[in-house]
Amino acid sequence: MKAVVMAGGEGTRLRPMTTRRPKPLAPVLNKPIIEHILELLRASGITDVVLTVHFMADAIQGCLGDGHDFGMNLIYAVEDTPLGTAGSVKLAEPYLIDEPFLIVSGDALTDVDLNAAISFHTAANADATLILKEVTNPLDFGIVVTDHDGRIQRFLEKPSWGEVFSDRVNTGMYVLDPVVFSYMDKGRPYDWSQDIFPRMLQDGRRLMGHVMEGYWCDIGSLTQYREAQYEVLDRTTSLPLPPEIAEGVWVDETAVLSEDAVITSPVMIGRGVAIKSGAKVGPYAVIGDNSVVHADSVIERSVLWDNVHVGKGSRLSGCTVCSHTTIQSDCVLEEGCVVGDKCRLESGSRVRSGVKIWPDKHIQAGATVTMSLIWGHTWQGSLFGGLGVSGIANREISPEFATRLGSAYGAFLKPGSTVMTARDSGLAARMVKRAVIAGLLSVGCNVIDLRSAPLPIMRHSLGNSAAGGGIYVRLAPDDPSSILVEMLDGDGVYLSTTAERKVESLFFREDWRRVDAASIGKLEFSGRSVEQYSEDFLRHIDVDAIRGHRFKVAVDFAFSRVASVFGGILGRLGCDVVALNAFGDPSRTPERNVDRSRLLGDLSHTVRTLRANLGAMIERDGEWLTIVDNTGEVIEGDTLLLLMAVLVARTTERAGIAVPVSATSRMEGILALHGASVRRTKGDVRSVLAAAAQQRPDMEHPIAMAGDRYGGYSFPSFHNAFDAMYAVGRLMEALARTDLTVRAIAESLPDIHIVHERLKCPGEAKGRVMITATDEAAQSGLNMDQTDGVKIIDGEAWTLVVPDAAEPTVHILSEDVSLDAARVRVEEMVGILEPVVSEALNTAPASLNGRARGNEGSME
Repeated sequence: MKAVVMAGGEGTRLRPMTTRRPKPLAPVLNKPIIEHILELLRASGITDVVLTVHFMADAIQGCLGDGHDFGMNLIYAVEDTPLGTAGSVKLAEPYLIDEPFLIVSGDALTDVDLNAAISFHTAANADATLILKEVTNPLDFGIVVTDHDGRIQRFLEKPSWGEVFSDRVNTGMYVLDPVVFSYMDKGRPYDWSQDIFPRMLQDGRRLMGHVMEGYWCDIGSLTQYREAQYEVLDRTTSLPLPPEIAEGVWVDETAVLSEDAVITSPVMIGRGVAIKSGAKVGPYAVIGDNSVVHADSVIERSVLWDNVHVGKGSRLSGCTVCSHTTIQSDCVLEEGCVVGDKCRLESGSRVRSGVKIWPDKHIQAGATVTMSLIWGHTWQGSLFGGLGVSGIANREISPEFATRLGSAYGAFLKPGSTVMTARDSGLAARMVKRAVIAGLLSVGCNVIDLRSAPLPIMRHSLGNSAAGGGIYVRLAPDDPSSILVEMLDGDGVYLSTTAERKVESLFFREDWRRVDAASIGKLEFSGRSVEQYSEDFLRHIDVDAIRGHRFKVAVDFAFSRVASVFGGILGRLGCDVVALNAFGDPSRTPERNVDRSRLLGDLSHTVRTLRANLGAMIERDGEWLTIVDNTGEVIEGDTLLLLMAVLVARTTERAGIAVPVSATSRMEGILALHGASVRRTKGDVRSVLAAAAQQRPDMEHPIAMAGDRYGGYSFPSFHNAFDAMYAVGRLMEALARTDLTVRAIAESLPDIHIVHERLKCPGEAKGRVMITATDEAAQSGLNMDQTDGVKIIDGEAWTLVVPDAAEPTVHILSEDVSLDAARVRVEEMVGILEPVVSEALNTAPASLNGRARGNEGSME
């Protein structure tokens, strides 16, 4: 059998290590990754190999040659332009057309039994066999769902925790029949998982999944790069190692070790290395060829490439140092930092944890390198959170950081694009926004700045402009000490996950264009955003109906700047308005339930005293709405969502209502009485708004409103954003048209009983929790909804299990005819899942200490 080794990737996630060499040539235990793969193929009896190459193809060809040194025959298929994982293999079709062939990745580390996979493929008479690996955290991989016989049923690329229905991931290794070439045209880009395999599955081809034993690591991050070498040194793999001179100590015979040097296993020391007197090397250290470690230096859990010089008294811990780098005396390299090729660190310098230094940099004596991550803060994992990029103001989100963030977003857009910016009224947001603008201008983007503006107004202006995107800066709603930077597309909607990953990649690679002085972007200020919003607001609402009703409204603006906008609009609608807390003061924005309760109590008292038709509290910079009815009763959360949906359904023909999968199950039956339909979405804001954006002329029930369980409402006919001001307008319009009061509508609705509990769960256990919940649903024989997590449906009662996207938490929600009945369902599911979490933590059951209860009747 012949094999194809995929070696065309750039390895951008491993920069700066891969700025001057392709990822397959990055050394693992002093040998390029791809050499480990070739040795595995040769050990499996495969010697005819085609290598697909693109990025720095010459470097790979120069390193491996024709394969004679490896006892193999190597042929190269060179991509002039990237053709994807499958399109590149199409180039090698003439060499592979006669019989099944094997595909392996040239930049992953594995000891997989290839012959077992080939035998499985042959016995199954498969058209394609995917080699799968069971992992605890599958979020960064493509999930493959198979039946009991191993036949593939479904693919999920880069799932969220709510989509983890299997722990088997695609390793990028396949055994394929030449029939796969019939699904491709030469010269066109194709991806196996996204293009070819789904089409083969649709055509009824036999796609099988073979679950491998042994070790596999795709080395997808700088941390994984180091940890993979620790694991091999620990003998947790069957990858071949050279002879030891002592237990766990591999030293080349040409290396020179001082008699009083301290070598702590496991450790690997390459050819021509010199370890001087008093130096301490190990544990888990790899020292590359021809490197020198001077007296009294300490190197632990670190990987040094070839020709690295470590000066006297320096300390390296958990870091990676690339080729031909000089580290002078008394330097400190902290955990997780990476130093690129041919850098020079002068005496006494320090590289902070997680910092990456690109090649050819000179660090002056005594300098502390923090890059733009000041105060030694470590940025690991995703740059983006639930709504954007957040961090402690002026520490994690510093001006330097914000400038880089603006540059990365600007580089993501087309050259010369226009970006709209705005902020809340706080000083921290002003500082950060100005730094973001500097970054945008530096990469050639033009900027239209709204200065200080509520978020709904900024979204509206953005959606009605020619700008290619927008950035809004504000204090984080859930943490007044933190800044939140929200990135929007040209329609005013949050960036897609794919777009966020591209911005993140640019940010960490610092790979953006710097324009010359004549091409720096232009900064303009917009002064008509409020006027445009107000006029458009009134065009999209029945002004005469509201004026005819002459509403008396009490509005608590919760110290936001919305008062200066909405007060005028209500006046033009003929409303008698009583305004509370109608001035901007971010420091007094309600942060806790006790703050909200006090404000809502004052609002309720005002409504009763003045005999107002309704009261409204507008929060989150104009995004969230809470209502007080004409009797002073507070209506919020699930009840308000159902009430708003009913009013929209009664006043809009064939209305579609988009709500989260966790909203009350009573929604469908009640709205159907008014000719409306419900579309369920994931629970996060971006998913709800994305559903509202999916409008087509042929839709039987176009989305008239999208809402969440926190008080966010979007009306796409006006603009697709959570907008509490417009939601109040539509509420008054519906009340005027139906001649009903809020209390009358609320009394016609059923009581909603939803219990929400949070189960502490580490990330490595979330996949097993999802699989357990899926199995429980299958065994119960009840209906299951996998829109977001696993929802087990029992008539109008249900239980939902959904992992938190950011926190080490699993949310368990249930609805039933009473709170007690819903609580029983939640406790039953907790009892099923707690042992799974405990097993992952290797502790006793977490019981109530490991659980955080949510408010019964609503989701916080």
